[in-house]
Amino acid sequence: MILLPAIDMKDGRCVRLKKGDFDTVHQVASSALETARRFADAGAAWVHMVDLDGARDGTRKNFPFIYEVIQQSGLKVELGGGIKSVPDLITVVESGVARAVIGSAAVTHPEVVTYALSQWGADRVAVGIDCLNGKVRTAGWEEDAGLEAVDFAKRMEALGVKTIVYTDIATDGMLAGPSYAQLTALQQAVDCRIVASGGVTTLDDIKRLRDMGLYGAIIGKAYYAGTLDLAQAMKEAGNQC
Repeated sequence: MILLPAIDMKDGRCVRLKKGDFDTVHQVASSALETARRFADAGAAWVHMVDLDGARDGTRKNFPFIYEVIQQSGLKVELGGGIKSVPDLITVVESGVARAVIGSAAVTHPEVVTYALSQWGADRVAVGIDCLNGKVRTAGWEEDAGLEAVDFAKRMEALGVKTIVYTDIATDGMLAGPSYAQLTALQQAVDCRIVASGGVTTLDDIKRLRDMGLYGAIIGKAYYAGTLDLAQAMKEAGNQC
């Protein structure tokens, strides 16, 4: 299982939110690049980055900082947030990201997903499914898309998507453990590689997700709050390719 420590960017700062609520934003690190380098020192091969301003309103004020991480950290960057159109997608992929995560646009403009798959293949593309109470949310988690998460995952798999980043908003930033039941339901519904996001808190969470056979897990607040030692988590997870 690969582990992807996370860096969320807003207004040029490394921040965390609780349950995706922008009113709870607080800074957790001073430099995205230095944070990414610490991830690498702990044994990480990947970093999961989110452009929160891009997700909410499409602005790219964080991209200079994200680009520094892409070019200088030595990590593979999985990037989501603000990929709303084909031009956005081209900008992100050509910047050197290892995998682009298409979120809201997968719901509103699935042709963006189809284009990405045809141009770069399934290994460079993931679909981010962000859900609350089993329902897909879009626009920086602020809008209900009116779709069941599992049904939407099946639809994306039918398009050729091989990787899904699945976030249960209710657990995100709460240090209360992942939504194992929802992850199991998703595993049973699709054959895609699943990256668990939200609630990963302890080494026991890492072990359980690994034993479930998940492809990956994102570590966010647990790293910054000190509830999880990243180097130890990397050893437990195993394969980091």
